[in-house]
Amino acid sequence: MPYSAAVYAETAYLFRHALMREAAYELQLPGDRAKLHELAFFLIEESFGGRAPEPPPLDAIDPPKIEPHPTDAVAAELAAHARLAIRKARTGTVARMARAGMAEVHKLYLRRAGEYLERMFQAEAAAQAWQTLADLLPRAAGGECLRRGGAVLFQAGQPVAALSAFKQALAIAREVGNRGFEGIALGNLANVYRETGRVELAERTYEQALANAREVGNRRVEGIALGNLANVYHQTGRVAPAERTYEQALAIHREVRDRRFEGITLGNLAIVYHTTARTELAERMYEQALAIHREVGDRPSEGIALGNLANVYRETGRIEQAERTHEQALAIHREVGNRPSEGIALGNLANVYHQTGRVEQAERTYEQALAIHREVRDRRVEGIALGNLANVYLDTGRVELAERMYEQALAIHREVRDRRSEGAHLCAYAVSLAAHNRPERARETWRAGAAILRELGNNRELERQTAALRAACAKAGLPLFDDAPLDGAQGGQGRPLDEGTVPGA
Repeated sequence: MPYSAAVYAETAYLFRHALMREAAYELQLPGDRAKLHELAFFLIEESFGGRAPEPPPLDAIDPPKIEPHPTDAVAAELAAHARLAIRKARTGTVARMARAGMAEVHKLYLRRAGEYLERMFQAEAAAQAWQTLADLLPRAAGGECLRRGGAVLFQAGQPVAALSAFKQALAIAREVGNRGFEGIALGNLANVYRETGRVELAERTYEQALANAREVGNRRVEGIALGNLANVYHQTGRVAPAERTYEQALAIHREVRDRRFEGITLGNLAIVYHTTARTELAERMYEQALAIHREVGDRPSEGIALGNLANVYRETGRIEQAERTHEQALAIHREVGNRPSEGIALGNLANVYHQTGRVEQAERTYEQALAIHREVRDRRVEGIALGNLANVYLDTGRVELAERMYEQALAIHREVRDRRSEGAHLCAYAVSLAAHNRPERARETWRAGAAILRELGNNRELERQTAALRAACAKAGLPLFDDAPLDGAQGGQGRPLDEGTVPGA
């Protein structure tokens, strides 16, 4: 529908108005412009309740939480006016004093802008504020600004930019001899290594972070490092060490009364229970974690807990409740800009579509999830999505495409040492081979996958795959493999995309 004359007129007016405003601004002398920005700064600040208090120092270990202030909503605007008031400043002693004062409030409001934008999940703007502030502060505090900016970018699914910021922060911590911040930066670096598939490097770096936290006596960071190390143990199939290490982390979080990380660790421990068929216990623990996330206002972790709880609903036959809960999780991830978790939530929702026979919708949703995993370079979950997509291809008769996809998925699982997914998708691949009358290769593949699932204690997944194998062998006229159980199996499609949170300190 063509624009009306009124719309054209309004657009032309707005364009001319912007040009005239810019021209009028440029006609002012630099000193006058500085005065106008200074005046704007004070008027805005006064109208929002006056000067905000100084926040706790950035280079203190475990500083108290910053107290909100009405000016936080306009902190970025105040910082911009302060910067422009300094840029074209006057000369003379009084002017130098005025510039120094504006320079201090510029840093104050940049800091508060970074904090506020983080809380509002505006990742790009928050990271920019932290980067700008880093250049204005002493080295130790500037390094912490870089680390904070990196943590924001990591949460938003930008691991390359986050990695650069974390490396700079680590270099500064070592340069100034701040062992406490060195350990925190090491933990952040390890998070990036794990998410991008460098699991052995992640484990070594987590171990360094843990040793550092113990050396400096920072119990809170020690608990975080233990929880992250447990994530690696679980991913690589060391289930018993993972459970023990989560329990150690949980005890520390309760000791130091860190409710946020207590909730995160409860959720991750629930994943261990979930994958080792302690489903009722897992559900109760997911619910406890969810309650804590809501209590402390941790929206990203709330979304993750909802997704994991929805996986339990799906597996226990509460399909409609599962779908609704996955949709809630997806909405939260989009609200907070958490791209990695958005991709996982899409994959989980696709599992529901696949299980309920909405195959075309499942395929489209898996493809959307896969695109996000590749965008954020999450190799582990990329492999899971490839295997689940292969399940769809198999169900729709695209056998060669399914087998190629299984091979790609298995290559990634081995690269990132994701034993659970390797076992599940080896069994699924064996079902595909059996269905197409390739018994020798099917038997070999099945035995490899089943051995992994038994080693990990993942009996629920083994039962699901056994049901599928039994059906495939019957249809192809093949005898059931001698190591496949004959009873107790329930059918199901796809592996749940459960997710442990790996936050920064």
